[in-house]
Amino acid sequence: MASVWLNKGSTFFPLFVCLFVCCAGCGFLDAVLARVETEKRTSLIKAWEEAEKSKAENKAQKKLSAIESWENSKKANIEAELKKLEEQLEKKKAEYAEKMKNKIAEIHKQAEEMRAMTEAKRGEELLKAEEIAAKYRPT
Repeated sequence: MASVWLNKGSTFFPLFVCLFVCCAGCGFLDAVLARVETEKRTSLIKAWEEAEKSKAENKAQKKLSAIESWENSKKANIEAELKKLEEQLEKKKAEYAEKMKNKIAEIHKQAEEMRAMTEAKRGEELLKAEEIAAKYRPT
């Protein structure tokens, strides 16, 4: 309250005590006390409101943090699964590429064998034609 002191003989009295004594019957004190009570209640309400807001903010922050943690965990799991699948696909791709190279090599080998057989057959047919022609030629 007020920090004003009045000298009442040999004793000092705070001003609000003097006001209480002086204004006890005039209703002014009731108004002052009502105002003090209102300010006290307003202050308590404001403190409660701030505490509730702080609790709500902390609760929301905790929940948001948990959501972010959950999201990061799920994303990490999916990314790990994706990496695993990519590795499996790369392995399969390498296996299929090797199989295709082997098939190409087999086809090339078969083609070489067919060429060799065709060349051999041509040689035989040329030789046969020369032999027949030599038979019918006058000597």
